[in-house]
Amino acid sequence: MSSLNLDDFSDLIERPDGSVRRDAEERRERLTVAPGALGRLDELGEWLSAAQQSAVVKPVERPRVLLFAGDHGVAELGVSGRAASGAHELVRAALDGVSPLSILARRAGVPVRIVDAGLDCDPGLLPEEITRHRVRRGSGRIDVTDALTAEEAERAVRLGMRIADEEADSGTDLVVLGDLSVGGTTPAATLIAALCGTDASVVTGRGGAGIDDLAWMRKCAAIRDALRRARPVLGDQLELLATVGGADIAAMTGFLLQCAVRRMPVILDGVVSAASALVAQRAAFRAPDWWLAGQLSGEPAQAKALDRMALNPLLDQGVTVGEGTGAFLALPLVQAAAALAAELPERDRPDDQDDQDDLPDQQDAGGESEDADTTESAE
Repeated sequence: MSSLNLDDFSDLIERPDGSVRRDAEERRERLTVAPGALGRLDELGEWLSAAQQSAVVKPVERPRVLLFAGDHGVAELGVSGRAASGAHELVRAALDGVSPLSILARRAGVPVRIVDAGLDCDPGLLPEEITRHRVRRGSGRIDVTDALTAEEAERAVRLGMRIADEEADSGTDLVVLGDLSVGGTTPAATLIAALCGTDASVVTGRGGAGIDDLAWMRKCAAIRDALRRARPVLGDQLELLATVGGADIAAMTGFLLQCAVRRMPVILDGVVSAASALVAQRAAFRAPDWWLAGQLSGEPAQAKALDRMALNPLLDQGVTVGEGTGAFLALPLVQAAAALAAELPERDRPDDQDDQDDLPDQQDAGGESEDADTTESAE
């Protein structure tokens, strides 16, 4: 019996401060730039204000990219454009600074942290600070067996919670969340289909690496079979993650929940982070108020999950590479919204305005007095 109950997060997570947001909206009305002229940046600024509990937004100065890495046994079926057990190569590319995300992050001066939750490789291939968190070596083939044991699922969720606490304690003020996985879109689509009550064909996409029609059919069949195994355990989020999730997905779920507890905003990337978020929402309905959807990845499952959570993506640039790239592209928008909300001045209100407004009345009063005097003299 697990000692962790994800439903407990429902009591721990509060919404961003609504009264502060109203104060921020009123302040926005007084700024020199007309309300609505900045489009969605106004909305983002007000959201950040509520999250920060400050009517005057503080700039986002210490963002961090968090990537959870893992391999999924279902990739053995040829459902991915990458070779099974090859996620460590994605990690290596990020470490070497040659992945799209690492290039963008380096140019922007944003640190990237990679956490190995379930890579299927020799730990010696990667630095110890990455592999020391590993829950298990690869996740199970979800169409025929569980992704994780119950104990492993709990360990993975607690890993994500611990990472969230470390980031919050270190002063991180916003997280860009992504994954480095091979086969991860298949369990992600399975979780979303199960939680949204839809069929495999509705959520099956072609993944970040792209797959042909035959691979798509294999992927659809794998999701269909995994869904049969997922539906009986829908009432228990931890058991659901163990059955058809994976170590990286479970860790991301714990991370997102604890980020909401710690009031730390998160930008979601693609379908894997969306699936983790949907599981987290099932446990704590207020949690999505702390997240932004960075982009539309083109995966049908992601669109369905975001719609269920009422998250409107910031970007739709056709970026399918994954690995946190699309969400990172949305970071400058959020930073811009914070900077404008923090630094735009309010309109001047001269101190003597009220006196000027009263002046005509005083003149009228004076005029009446003179008329009265004149009349008395005439009499």
